Amino acid sequence: MRIKNHKGWGKTVILGVEMHGSQLSLNPYEFLRGRSVIGTLFGGIKPKSDIPLLAKKYLDNELSLDEFISHELSFQDINKAFELHQEGKSLRCIIWMDH
Repeated sequence: MRIKNHKGWGKTVILGVEMHGSQLSLNPYEFLRGRSVIGTLFGGIKPKSDIPLLAKKYLDNELSLDEFISHELSFQDINKAFELHQEGKSLRCIIWMDH
């Protein structure tokens, strides 16, 4: 991952994660000039309070998530689900335990 180098100050927000093991290279001088870097995983939600709220909104049909599901596979095909995701061929996959 590379952060564009612009003179001045500002905040860089890193969303999600890069490929496992990749490193982020930063110039320490940028921090001395007022730049900051923060990260967020899952958009910064608070799991204890936000996930039950989102689940309720989904169950009450106030939140539409079904169009984000690209595949549904049985548990026996779980390795296929990982392959699809790593190849960029799957957005979200549901793993059915009883199929």
